[in-house]
Amino acid sequence: MTPYKVQVDLPPPANRLVLIVGDGLRADKLYQLHPDEDGISDQPITKAPFLRNIILNHGTFGVSHTRVPTESRPGHVAIIAGFYEDVSAVTKGWKTNPVEFDSIFNESRHTWSFGSPDILPMFADGASDPDKVETFMYGHEDENFAKDAKGLDIWVFDQFAQLLANSSSNAKLYQQLHDDQIVIFLHLLGLDTNGHVYGPHSKEYTDNIKVVDEGISKTVKLIEEYYGHDGKTSYIFTADHGMSTRGNHGDGHPDNTRTPIIAWGAGVNKPNKTHPTGHDDFSTDWYLNEVQRNDILQADIAPFMASLIGINYPVNSVGELPLVYLDNTPLFKAQSLFVNAKEISEQYQVKYELKKKTEIMFKPFAPLSNSTHNRESLLSKIQGFIDAEQYEDAEATCEVLIQLSLEGLRYFQTYDWLMLRSIVTVGYLSWIFYSLKYTLKEYCLPNNSLSKNLNRFSDPVSKYINIQALSSLAILVSILYIQDSPATYYTYVIFAVYFCWDSLLDYKIFTESCKLALGSRSPFILVGYIIGHILALELFVYSYFERRILSTCFVLGALWPLIMASNFRSENKLLLFYWSLSCLASSIFTLMPVEKGEDISLVIYGGILILITGINFMANSPKYKIGKESDSKIMKIFQLSLVALSIIIVYDTTNKLRERTGLPILNQYVAWIILVISTATPFFYGLGKQHYLKRLMTIFLAFAPLFIILSISYEVLFYYSLTQTLLLWLEIERKLFSTEQSKQKQEQKGLRKLEMRDSRISLIFLFFIKIGFFGTGNVASLSSFSLQSVYRLTTIFNPFLMGGLLILKILIPFFIVSSVFSVLNKSIRLSPFSLFLLVLSISDIMTLNFFYLVRDYGSWLEIGTTISHFVISSLFVLFMILLFLLSEILVGKVVIPEDEEKEKEKWKDD
Repeated sequence: MTPYKVQVDLPPPANRLVLIVGDGLRADKLYQLHPDEDGISDQPITKAPFLRNIILNHGTFGVSHTRVPTESRPGHVAIIAGFYEDVSAVTKGWKTNPVEFDSIFNESRHTWSFGSPDILPMFADGASDPDKVETFMYGHEDENFAKDAKGLDIWVFDQFAQLLANSSSNAKLYQQLHDDQIVIFLHLLGLDTNGHVYGPHSKEYTDNIKVVDEGISKTVKLIEEYYGHDGKTSYIFTADHGMSTRGNHGDGHPDNTRTPIIAWGAGVNKPNKTHPTGHDDFSTDWYLNEVQRNDILQADIAPFMASLIGINYPVNSVGELPLVYLDNTPLFKAQSLFVNAKEISEQYQVKYELKKKTEIMFKPFAPLSNSTHNRESLLSKIQGFIDAEQYEDAEATCEVLIQLSLEGLRYFQTYDWLMLRSIVTVGYLSWIFYSLKYTLKEYCLPNNSLSKNLNRFSDPVSKYINIQALSSLAILVSILYIQDSPATYYTYVIFAVYFCWDSLLDYKIFTESCKLALGSRSPFILVGYIIGHILALELFVYSYFERRILSTCFVLGALWPLIMASNFRSENKLLLFYWSLSCLASSIFTLMPVEKGEDISLVIYGGILILITGINFMANSPKYKIGKESDSKIMKIFQLSLVALSIIIVYDTTNKLRERTGLPILNQYVAWIILVISTATPFFYGLGKQHYLKRLMTIFLAFAPLFIILSISYEVLFYYSLTQTLLLWLEIERKLFSTEQSKQKQEQKGLRKLEMRDSRISLIFLFFIKIGFFGTGNVASLSSFSLQSVYRLTTIFNPFLMGGLLILKILIPFFIVSSVFSVLNKSIRLSPFSLFLLVLSISDIMTLNFFYLVRDYGSWLEIGTTISHFVISSLFVLFMILLFLLSEILVGKVVIPEDEEKEKEKWKDD
């Protein structure tokens, strides 16, 4: 694409730009007044007196609204390159330039950047000239969450001061610093680090704001003296993202998307005190109503910086130049906005040409395709207004062209949506029927049924289906080829056609299965089952948006015994009472807020409950031996010792971190040793024949220390409650199956086939999976999990290690659920994979819901939430398969009560 900049006969107001980014700084925390902790004043004071003085007397300020994901990489890309990375960029948060892009640094004559090794390299490595962008970085080991991070910001200010001092003895550096079109970038990570550790409401966070303000004040004074107060320096202070109340970011919550923007110096407007506007309830407690608040979008900063120092606008920028921030002649403003319009409309033109070249029945973007509003006529019209010195008309027309170009870009981005959505919908529906067909064929129909004798090609209907499938595939692939579609489009088409074809060929399997399932019962029973399952799945979909609905499900579960047979209730009163009590206790957790503060007492109480349960089980476990397994209590004592030690470690480490003495090295080593040994235990111990309750207790105690070490509040209580509820469910289902077998008066030999009643078990299993998702947070938003959880193991900033530990903690409830489910499969004599396949077959109904709920408009919170829901639901199939494989390893060769007598007899004979 063609780069654009303001004409050379209009000199830019500044020779140099100083960009300062306070990583993780919330707008309100900078602008608010805070209590004077020194007691000097009874009135609230500002933590940033220098920047507040700039706002009131020298510059322009407002709020910069960011997009999701509110992470450091996409935030800096939006500021410096002027475009918003795809939401998937959250997965590349700390990677260097997975996609090359233009930036302000790349277009500058020279850039010096100071700060974090996680941010600086991606702009330096992406520059067209490797020597154009210089980086000055501290080491990764300095990003320590156990230390006050203000030192990171002080290091940045000191290093920049040293650079200016070095120029006195370095002629080349001196010349470079006195060139025009240069950029100085100061990345301040201290706020983000202290925000993660202590939260944005903490003293450490607000004190860091004070350090930043003092550092900026000294740096500005140093720069002005260095350049002899030549009035050719522009300053911009902003942030890449905000910070949630719990010290996290990533999603679209307003606390994360509202950041400060303050600009002053050459070419920047002074504060408007004549008729100040822009204030709302958000800025009420800032006490800045006497000056105008000017909000912008984060990408708008890039063209603003390009205009100030007279460089090419980044070619990928979609930001709109904020004229209210510019202080210059009407001609310069009009020309600057004209360049902005040409640069954005150039992107539209490129997209237009690409689509027109490949589409069979091309339909252009109507607003820019008529004779009066096409790109060329609007550009000519703007130039005419500028030549006639009608600058306001030129600016208004530029605004029209920019908005139309952005709408046109979106039009072409969504051009294929109808076709793709149709293909994907058919693909999902056909996959659901295909997986159901396979499950019914393998695990429901008798071995001698038509499922093994069906000759697809002898039936005239089958031949017709084959012809239609081949014809459809040929037509769709031809269209994709002519339109030069991406390879992924071919995948969608082949996927949809194949599974649709295969499901239609085996339509007889569905009819045969329905007949077998119904027997002599009414067909309305099957219809009722289907409607009930769909309603339950829709309820699970709703739980993604309102997790409290899962508490209602638990209450309904507590009432389940009321609809059981009276004789079964009378025979199992105590078991059903415990089940109802456990369901009611578990329902509390999905009512509690995900934004939980640290409460170490709850962690300790949960650990003590686990210890009591383990000791009680050890005292009342079966006394006889099975096979060659030694019923030794040594392993249980060892596991309980690890649980007790983890409680002590968590208590002591938390106190040390609160005292700001850092993470004790001994505690850290012990915590890692506990994590490794305890987690590895079920993979090496008890894989042979073992009583199923003993095996489940081994798994429960194995993951308990890890969960304790990684918990900060009620998570351990949730872990305990969930496990107890699962075990009670296992016992109820086993007894229900035993009762049903007694009614049939036959002894079950070997594995049985799936029956209609088994679908209830699959739904309950799916419900417990959802509880794992939402029990202590929201897996759809990792920012609902606090980084404090990993501070007992590491405080050095390492996103992959910290993220990995958080994910491991999130997965532990799923390990427990899948292990209990695996034992249940064995207890009710089902093939290990049958119920898993049944769950997979119906779960994509939820995925199809989330597919249509995905939004790329509205608030950033809504956009990010809908996308994350769809991605998680789409990956559910792979996740379930991995869970199944892991559960088979964890459970091993457990012995269920129906086999105990046989095993005891074998042991006696031996």
